[in-house]
Amino acid sequence: MKSISMRQMKKGQSGTIASIKATGELGRRLREMGLVPGTTIKIQGRAPLRDPVAVRIMDSVLTLRNNEADHIDIFLNE
Repeated sequence: MKSISMRQMKKGQSGTIASIKATGELGRRLREMGLVPGTTIKIQGRAPLRDPVAVRIMDSVLTLRNNEADHIDIFLNE
């Protein structure tokens, strides 16, 4: 399966987290928010200037900046 960056996903698309490329403090923070490999996510929407992005994960909605979403690879659901 091919993965894409979360930043490239469009509103309404869903997929499974393939990997988190961030290390250090950012990597730890993303994992603490529940963004771990194997978790299903869905793009809820984007701000008018496309930053930040709203992501549904489990029963919560998180917002991530695009520079944070760049560190998350997703396997898209077909």
